[in-house]
Amino acid sequence: MPIKIPSSLPAYQVLANEGVMVMGEGRAANQDIRPLQIGLLNLMPKKIQTETQFARLIGATPLQIELTLIRMSEHETKNTAAAHMETFYHAFQDVKHRKFDGLIITGAPIEHLPFANVTYWDELREVMDWTQTNVHSTFGVCWGGMAMINHFHGVKKHMLDHKAFGCFRHQNLVPNSPFLRGFSDEFVIPVSRWTEMRQNEIDAHPDLITLLGSDEVGPCLVQDPKRRALYIFNHFEYDSGTLKEEYDRDVASGNYINVPDNYYPNDDPTQAPQNRWRSHAHLLYGNWINEIYQSTHFDISQIGQA
Repeated sequence: MPIKIPSSLPAYQVLANEGVMVMGEGRAANQDIRPLQIGLLNLMPKKIQTETQFARLIGATPLQIELTLIRMSEHETKNTAAAHMETFYHAFQDVKHRKFDGLIITGAPIEHLPFANVTYWDELREVMDWTQTNVHSTFGVCWGGMAMINHFHGVKKHMLDHKAFGCFRHQNLVPNSPFLRGFSDEFVIPVSRWTEMRQNEIDAHPDLITLLGSDEVGPCLVQDPKRRALYIFNHFEYDSGTLKEEYDRDVASGNYINVPDNYYPNDDPTQAPQNRWRSHAHLLYGNWINEIYQSTHFDISQIGQA
């Protein structure tokens, strides 16, 4: 089954050209099936790029997915056309009466700010509490994952003395986890952040389970079973050229940035980067969707009920 998104959404044609099955409103109405309701709270400045990245991953399973794009109610983006936001996005306050099988909370380029100084922090705290009654499973990504683990457990983020930037080798720490079904023992994941979460501080909370980690850049994927949540601090969803775009942007603006580690062949930025994480990205998000499907209520109104 395909992912259901508006046929006028830019991601629709991109994914169709890639061979991902996509479905518009008319075709979906002819199928007698309850699609999984997945929300994407998109905090990234490049909304269209982020929509496409996550739709690609969650739309690659045999299940029908209906994707709802969500924004913070009061925050106005400066990097995406107002017409796009008005056409495709729903303010959180307008959808908080709904139930969702899954919710993804993306990262945001505001790592240098204390959480309490983020302009929409109060509403984001409301979102995170709302997931406990209205969302079956939540996936916090990069800053979104850091925000969730801080909100629910008080785990702090720490500034790094230099940016963790590149493709770093990670280890599969819990091979029997259903979220890691099909994973290799080791693999690379794109990393792009100025902050870190520390393993000893996560370990202080026995309910948290670190599934993926790296000797170089620390914990990556943490499961929070009681909150029905996953927190990932790195970027499986990145396109092949996303790190290159970040590197080229900083070079063009005169900001110091190291060449992304282990990304370009021979660490030579004149060569085309190689994607060595795509298969594991599909495995992780496919496993997450499958776990939702296996455990969510058929009657979506029962989500969040004891």
